[in-house]
Amino acid sequence: MNSEYTEQIAAEATALGCKIERDAPLREHTTFKIGGRCGLLVQMNSEESFLKLVPLAERLSVPYYIFGKGSNLIVDSDGISGVVFLSGKDFSAVSPKDGEALVCQAGASLMQICNTALEHGLTGLEFAYGIPGTLGGAVFMNAGAYGGEMKDVVSSVKAMDRQGNIKIYSASELDFSYRHSRFCKSGEIILSAEIKLQKGEKSEIKAKMDELMEKRRTKQPLEYPSAGSTFKRPEGNYAAALIEQCGLKGVRVGGAEVSTKHSGFIINKGGASFAELMELIQIVKDTVKEKTGYVLECEPLIITDKKL
Repeated sequence: MNSEYTEQIAAEATALGCKIERDAPLREHTTFKIGGRCGLLVQMNSEESFLKLVPLAERLSVPYYIFGKGSNLIVDSDGISGVVFLSGKDFSAVSPKDGEALVCQAGASLMQICNTALEHGLTGLEFAYGIPGTLGGAVFMNAGAYGGEMKDVVSSVKAMDRQGNIKIYSASELDFSYRHSRFCKSGEIILSAEIKLQKGEKSEIKAKMDELMEKRRTKQPLEYPSAGSTFKRPEGNYAAALIEQCGLKGVRVGGAEVSTKHSGFIINKGGASFAELMELIQIVKDTVKEKTGYVLECEPLIITDKKL
């Protein structure tokens, strides 16, 4: 990769008021706390920064990635080449609309959006309270929990293609299904979304949020870094049940472990590397396939320059 081209992106980002970091450690930007360095990290701060910087990277043929909170990513410990555009706290406005909707920028955290909904007495998003991701990532993968999914509340999405052309998609155009949206295939970048909710009682909304958070604390290994559920739910069964059935709870490779609290989570018990994590994931997949016939699919996206 041409460092001169990366410096062009850095200069343009600085002119747009974006914070930049060279040779940035990506472990600080993933919930697994695993990941080497990237050449340049840019904290996006506006739609304009996306509209100018992404097409610039395309024209210069500089490899790049869009990160949110990194809650559904596994990043190579040896680092990755190119630029990471971070859609986070500098691009996280949440605004009420028409009394029963919220317009949210892609970098807004689900916790922030849920708390804003509570503040305005809006119900329907309680299921997302505690999911450690951003609006952009949640829409991208149709995140869900406890019987709710983003498809239940997203009424429209503003996105751009890699050349900077903007389009607004209605709910019916988003191709939502289990852990999938149109953006998984289109390559378009989510800029914002409108969340349609209903008026509710603040006390009831807060009680539901607290109830679901307590369920997470009780049943999930939140005390360790992870990317949440490591495997998608296979048709007709549950990944955690299959993993437990195969006697894999507590199996460990280096610092990576199949959680003894919830076997659907692979966790970083301390100092786990990308290689250890990937080895353990493969052990789980191979064992489950051999013993049950089910093929497990990894839910987090794997970010590496290597061929897997």
